[in-house]
Amino acid sequence: MTNNNAELSGLAGPLGRAIAYIWAEAEILDRKDYAGWAALWAEDGKYIVPIEHGTDDYAGRLNYVYDDARMRRLRVERLSSGHSMSAADAAKTVRTVSRFRLVSEAGGVVEVNSSQVVVGYKRGKHTLYAADLTHRIDLAGETPRLLQKVIRLVNAEDSLSAIGFLL
Repeated sequence: MTNNNAELSGLAGPLGRAIAYIWAEAEILDRKDYAGWAALWAEDGKYIVPIEHGTDDYAGRLNYVYDDARMRRLRVERLSSGHSMSAADAAKTVRTVSRFRLVSEAGGVVEVNSSQVVVGYKRGKHTLYAADLTHRIDLAGETPRLLQKVIRLVNAEDSLSAIGFLL
């Protein structure tokens, strides 16, 4: 028996591979392995946290985060350097990702919708972030790569305090 989350859960094929990848990403983020997270991405991938719930026009709208490769590198550098106040005392996190649904599959690229709950703990306080996620993952290559991750926070249209970690 292998230690593959997709096999253990009884899922097979592209959806099972994508779910295993998404779960691995969640674990990497909870461990604050920012270099490991950066390695998951395709060079032209986009990490997006939109403000508006109904939009798919991320480039033409205001977002909390709209990171290409350069901005992801800068974000990882800031979180890893210890020089940023938000990173120096970063929250401990535990995230749960579930409710997976295959949206599309073509040419080895899958798009999967899911839900995520992140509990952050910092300075004696718990903070909860709930979101709908969309991952677009290229499974065709030797190593799967994230092409896009969209995090739609349920309270995105309200004012948010500084998060200080990757969603």
